[in-house]
Amino acid sequence: MFLILFCDLWSTGRKKLWKQLDFNGGFTAAKFVFECGIKLNAQPLTVATAAVIMHRFFREVDPVNYDCFPPPSTWAARGSSPLEIGDEYWNMRDAIVQAELLIMRILKFEVGTIHPHKYMLHYLRSMEAWLGKEQWETIPVAKAAAAFLQDFHHDSSILDYNPRHLPLIEDTDDETWYNVFVKDLPKDKHWEIMEKIMETYNKEPESV
Repeated sequence: MFLILFCDLWSTGRKKLWKQLDFNGGFTAAKFVFECGIKLNAQPLTVATAAVIMHRFFREVDPVNYDCFPPPSTWAARGSSPLEIGDEYWNMRDAIVQAELLIMRILKFEVGTIHPHKYMLHYLRSMEAWLGKEQWETIPVAKAAAAFLQDFHHDSSILDYNPRHLPLIEDTDDETWYNVFVKDLPKDKHWEIMEKIMETYNKEPESV
């Protein structure tokens, strides 16, 4: 599934437009992965894993030497006609296998990912228990936290922080509430993470 998310599921015209865009510190390539995930109806955790692997890959290589948008694979799109067995099918299959082997070699076969999502789920369940289900349902904390965390996967700086710290985003000077969950998150680091997440939204091109 991770490699399929790297496949180009768009028309040739759309792909050419994307190729004109700047790599943008990995943001543009990550946006490509996310749109592929939407087209494949992939789960958020699957898309996040693909984005993390992509960011790790491009940290190990020079992005100038690699195509951020791999060869077309429209057969993988949901609702598209199956590709008939033949030269085109086997060429695409071989290209995907070779891409997978390249990624595995560059990352030294270390593709395990510790996701912040599981910590976020624990934090949210604890907060729900404290507040009570009735009051919890009146505030959109869970949706907002999930959206911020998923969007942060567009930026390669997500690799720089402890997965336990990433879900603890709240615009406040009060350290008391998140110290219940973690003891090793200084206030300045907390603010740094929040600023990085906000900067991610500034990388969105004005028009695509």
